[in-house]
Amino acid sequence: MKRSMEKKKTSIDTSEVEHFSRLANEWWNPHGRLRMLHRLNPTRLTYIKDKVCETFKRDHLAHQPFIGLQVLDIGCGGGLLCEPLARLGANILGADASFTNIEIAKLHAAENNLQIDYQRTTAENIAAKPENQNKFDIILNMEVIEHVSDPQFFMNSVASMLKPNGLMFIATLNRTWKSWILAIIAAEYFLGWIPKGTHQYKKFLSPKELTRKLVSLRLRVIDHVGMTYNPLTKQWNQSSDMSVNYILLAQAHKLQTQQSSTSILDKKIIR
Repeated sequence: MKRSMEKKKTSIDTSEVEHFSRLANEWWNPHGRLRMLHRLNPTRLTYIKDKVCETFKRDHLAHQPFIGLQVLDIGCGGGLLCEPLARLGANILGADASFTNIEIAKLHAAENNLQIDYQRTTAENIAAKPENQNKFDIILNMEVIEHVSDPQFFMNSVASMLKPNGLMFIATLNRTWKSWILAIIAAEYFLGWIPKGTHQYKKFLSPKELTRKLVSLRLRVIDHVGMTYNPLTKQWNQSSDMSVNYILLAQAHKLQTQQSSTSILDKKIIR
């Protein structure tokens, strides 16, 4: 029998993996080349915690309100989100296609006595295991979709692992003239806030485009928020302005209501 010469389909863009692998030693330096991500982290963590506690009826003031929740952080990098969520009690699988990113994440977690399951792998490889179907209460898809080669294939894999009623946080950049000027021209080439070549404008997705992908996967958008940066205070804030950075919060339908139609918020964004 002839062995198939077809390569297994993947959403990985190797040039993107190589780019972030070169930055691996910068992940835990709050003043280094990834400093903008460190500044963004508290704001997005606040949003994640608020929405998780609201959805799963957890005590926001509890020391570990995420106990018992299964979390997948896809494209986890050095673990900037995994570690604080582990401290909140979550059981976390942190996945990244970069070997160096995962090694940095493992080392930092060990130094801080945190139990996090870090794996060098891809969304499609995790999804291929039957035990991971409908497994996770929460999936973090943060600043990843604009770096993959096939967004729809990537989203198909990720969505299949979300439990009924589970939450997926998708953070990315809008495809607008403003995002091109601020996120690429200014941030990368003029101000040097982030490494050159981090973003490709053609890979940005509008909230409307992203919502359509989610709806096609039987997910409904239940919330959305913009993230804006104040250069004077050097702080990120939640905002109604989604013209550059934004987060969509999607929820998987419950099993008994999977035939539900598009939600009101979905329709508002798609329109």
